[in-house]
Amino acid sequence: MIAVLAEKPSVARELAALLGATDKKEGFIEGNGYAVTWAFGHLVSLALPEAYGYTGFQQSNLPILPETFTLAPRLETNRKKDKSNSTIRQLKVIENLFQQCKNIIVATDAGREGELIFRYIYDYLKCTKPFQRLWVSSLTETALKKGFENLQPGSDFDNLYQAARARSRADWLVGINATQALTLAAGTGIYPLGRVQTPTLAMICKRYEAHQNFIPEKFWQLQLQHTKSFIDFHSISTEVYHDKTEAEEAHQVLQRQKQAVVTGIYSEIVKDPPPLLFDLTGLQKEANRKFGFTASETLDIAQSLYEKKFITYPRTGSKYITPDLWSTVPELIRGLEVDPAFGKVLPQLKYARLNKHIVNEGKVTDHHGLLVTEKVPSALSVKEMTLYHMIAFRLLEAVSEACVKEITEIELQVLHRRFKATSVTVLEAGWCAIQGKFEHLDDAEMELPEIKVDDMVRIDGVSLLEKQKRSPALYTEASLLTAMEHPGSGAVAPEAKQKVKAGLGTPATRAGIIEGLLTRQYIQRKGKSLTPTEKGIAVYTIVADKAIASVAMTADWETALEGIENGELTAADFENEIKAYTEKITNELLHTKISKETVPELACPGCNTNHLIIDEKAIRCPDKSCNWSQWRTICGRNLSLDEIEKLIQHKSTPILKGLKSKAGKTFNARLVLNKQLEVVFGFEK
Repeated sequence: MIAVLAEKPSVARELAALLGATDKKEGFIEGNGYAVTWAFGHLVSLALPEAYGYTGFQQSNLPILPETFTLAPRLETNRKKDKSNSTIRQLKVIENLFQQCKNIIVATDAGREGELIFRYIYDYLKCTKPFQRLWVSSLTETALKKGFENLQPGSDFDNLYQAARARSRADWLVGINATQALTLAAGTGIYPLGRVQTPTLAMICKRYEAHQNFIPEKFWQLQLQHTKSFIDFHSISTEVYHDKTEAEEAHQVLQRQKQAVVTGIYSEIVKDPPPLLFDLTGLQKEANRKFGFTASETLDIAQSLYEKKFITYPRTGSKYITPDLWSTVPELIRGLEVDPAFGKVLPQLKYARLNKHIVNEGKVTDHHGLLVTEKVPSALSVKEMTLYHMIAFRLLEAVSEACVKEITEIELQVLHRRFKATSVTVLEAGWCAIQGKFEHLDDAEMELPEIKVDDMVRIDGVSLLEKQKRSPALYTEASLLTAMEHPGSGAVAPEAKQKVKAGLGTPATRAGIIEGLLTRQYIQRKGKSLTPTEKGIAVYTIVADKAIASVAMTADWETALEGIENGELTAADFENEIKAYTEKITNELLHTKISKETVPELACPGCNTNHLIIDEKAIRCPDKSCNWSQWRTICGRNLSLDEIEKLIQHKSTPILKGLKSKAGKTFNARLVLNKQLEVVFGFEK
């Protein structure tokens, strides 16, 4: 019997069907000489400090630098009470199958983390059975069959495992020690730090500070109104005035002029290529921008669509497909004909001339770009259908022709001052016609007359336009995901820009990083924007100048991990460097001071005797016989100290905006402390 280990149950079912294993058992599927089982992602992780004899947060323990690392079931590392013991039970299933089988086929995701998931399970179970690797980029029947026909020796991926394990241990060393050190320095509360989480927090705080400290700066431009051949159009000055008096003087001079002369006409044909397929990050950004979905929400919906077999694997970092998938694309598109949403669009496509720019095997990493499947949705929720349509429409756009447009620019001169008028004309709509995406053609509505150089154009009016430089926009989840994906595009040292191309986190983990910052109350949502809390600012103030808050550190790590994968660097050397850094950052953090909120002294509304205890998560009376308490986070909104003070002293907060219901809808309301000492909503009439 051959044991096959997949990363998730949904993938295991696909593999079992292909291999002819149809007999469903507890935790695996058996048949045709195979037993296909699965993990639930990381079933085994590095054990917590308690496994090494370190209990609680004690300065004398730091830094914690284990000589050898211990593995433990994920259940224990997360300190969760799993009544069904699903993690332990599934590990037992895998252990029994590994003991009974002749050899193992590793079918976890083709990448660093997929390799780590299997190897940690294999090492934890002290298994010695030989194993081979299924290495595929797509889960189509053709790709899987080819993969099973060309299984690769497990030892070929030893360097990949060494890199993955080095990353895991480094995250443990820095995360555990930095978190404990900063928490001890703070005295109260928990202050988690991490290699990816902390630089992400730093980006949010930097942008927030730039937004808050921005000083508005006005400038002025002149606009001329023209008429020629019965066509009205306007031109704008190429000169920008930073002095209002100078702008007004120019305005007065131009009001006396009746004509402008055409000094130049420039026209070019531009092809706007169709977009590539969605990867997970691209899907999350678009869903947040257009529909306000959070990154975590988008991932959950996409995972649901995948498990219902309506889309391909969503946790992908690629926007391309492999050549073997291209032949299936026309049929996938034809399958959309039954959906009325695509009724007017599909006839526009030329099946014999579909655009193949999405085919690039070299740019397919663990998984290919997001596609719909041949299975057509029937009963989906509104949000599921919204996301499904996004993925389907993007496929149709991706295989369409380029949008061809003509950009015409006219230069005019009045006295010594220069003006220009620009027009964009769509010649061939191409992919833009799929969803009517012409918002990027700002001046498409302005028509220019037939005109030639040296023509005189009448001036019908002169306007003085007052403008203002915009402050740096606060991050939304969409723009933060972009910044995490391309951190080198920001204020990064030139020598680090090349190294940070890998980005912060992975497509599959970025949503979790953002949610982690929200859960730890380092950041908060205000409408669509993400802003730091007082706690987040306090942490950032301490770590801003330290390597743990820099994307460059992640870049250095990534360079080293690539070196381990390629056999150019040993994992032991990398780990020694990380241990040295861990000692340094731990000592630095232990000797810092963290600023804390000035907590008001408020009498408990229940007993009117004791002062309330206000911490990060709750407001409560210290007297157990009174036992009055209230969560600090309500409908996704964390109450500030000022709001808590008003609620307790005045029995009502101001109107709180951006509260979110269980159904995901936002609403505004006051919080009211009623006569029964319950906190309820108060709505405006």
